[in-house]
Amino acid sequence: MKTHIEKNTVQETLVIPLYGRKLCTEQFPNLFRDEKAVELIDRIDYDFSALEKRSKSFAHRFGALEVAMRENDLMIEAKEYLKDHPRAALVNLGCGLDQTAENCDNGTCMIYNLDLPDVIAVRNELLPESDRIKNVAADLNDQKWFDKIDAENGVCFLAAGVFYYFKTEDVKKLFCEMAKRFPGGRLVFDTANRRAVNIMLKTWVKEAGITSIADHFSVESIEKDIIPWMKNARVSARGYMLGYNDLKDPSVPRLFRLMAKLGDGYMKMQIVRMDFTE
Repeated sequence: MKTHIEKNTVQETLVIPLYGRKLCTEQFPNLFRDEKAVELIDRIDYDFSALEKRSKSFAHRFGALEVAMRENDLMIEAKEYLKDHPRAALVNLGCGLDQTAENCDNGTCMIYNLDLPDVIAVRNELLPESDRIKNVAADLNDQKWFDKIDAENGVCFLAAGVFYYFKTEDVKKLFCEMAKRFPGGRLVFDTANRRAVNIMLKTWVKEAGITSIADHFSVESIEKDIIPWMKNARVSARGYMLGYNDLKDPSVPRLFRLMAKLGDGYMKMQIVRMDFTE
């Protein structure tokens, strides 16, 4: 029996990035493969016709590539952390139906997938828990979820497309509290500048009920916008389209590489890494 997803619900926000990962798997298999995304699409009862139609457009193909590169970048950082902390916890914040943490599984780490209760209800149907994988219903702004993470052997937090929904003051509070609670841990997430988030406002931010982004999280410069907050963390950033991959694969149109350069530069699309100091 397929899992039903209603339109115009929080659960519907799971579908677009999932479909993007499927699209990228089919169109750029040398750069990214997420066979689980392809499988999950077939297990969901949802009218994908609008997404299928839009998927043929140039913009949506590039958007799928963005989704995939962001996931690849986070995986690179997580796998690097696991080399030194093989029994660490990998924590996927705002996980949706994403399997970034599972795709980094080294056989000994613990995996936690966190999202709102409605989202976790769908995830439990499609991606149930196991001995080392826990699905946790939580509001990230309610830091009681800290208590559900066993970070004794280290912890690496991953967040893809999450903090744009948050107000800057809430992001600052969350980061500072995480740094204090999880010394030796790592947080990896994506950012973009106000210009880019204004563009997002026309699509998914507006659909989330956010009518103004004046006080929502965006980053022009980590030196000005993040580092001053973090007294007990080392902070670095790389472009998320070209910072980890040059995209010179033959399957990637030359114009996509130009757009990627524009994204990393003009839009300040970055992967930010915080290493919380002991």
